Amino acid sequence: MENISSDFAIKVLQEDADRIKLLIRNQTNSLCISQCKAFEEVVDTQMYGFSRQVFFAEKVGILKQGEGQRMLSELEAELNRLYTDLYETRQDLTDTGWEA
Repeated sequence: MENISSDFAIKVLQEDADRIKLLIRNQTNSLCISQCKAFEEVVDTQMYGFSRQVFFAEKVGILKQGEGQRMLSELEAELNRLYTDLYETRQDLTDTGWEA
């Protein structure tokens, strides 16, 4: 069995993290985000799967403690920004008499 370098493992995990970020960023239908549980379930499933990959990589020593947590934190921050932007947009529309 061939050894996997830490750099390669980090690159693969970062690509997965970027894919999840793209999924979140591309969700422009704010009504779906706010009313569609399917979007939340997809994100939750993706985040859970990624966290398991990170846990495994740390457990076998491919990632240093903290590297994976940083990746997870970045993904969580991206999701929080999306929901904050959605809330602010909906609030702005409500304040002007429009509904999103």
